Amino acid sequence: MTIKLITIYFMSIFYIFAGVQHFANTEWFMKIMPPYIPYHTAMVYISGAFEIILGIMLLFEDIRFIAGWGLIILLIAVFPANIYAAQTNGVAMGTSAAVAWGRLPFQAVFIAIAYWHSKV
Repeated sequence: MTIKLITIYFMSIFYIFAGVQHFANTEWFMKIMPPYIPYHTAMVYISGAFEIILGIMLLFEDIRFIAGWGLIILLIAVFPANIYAAQTNGVAMGTSAAVAWGRLPFQAVFIAIAYWHSKV
């Protein structure tokens, strides 16, 4: 098994788990929604559903390209929530400022991994 395939399985599980959390722990995600974005509950559910769907799609080589690019788009779309969490110095997330700000660069790492996975 190659490193790429291992990361595909790992990231698939990661996205599916994160997506399920949008439904199981909706209130936490609501707290990091920037005030200027409308329909907070709907946006949390929609982003969670896409995480689950794209995480599953990642497992199938025939549609992995679509899953990879879908994840890139999703990661860009949810980035304002991560920025907002950092701007509150972690208060919105119930964590420290260091953790909230430290999470931001990982979005670029996740985008790079999704791009790598899109290359079949």
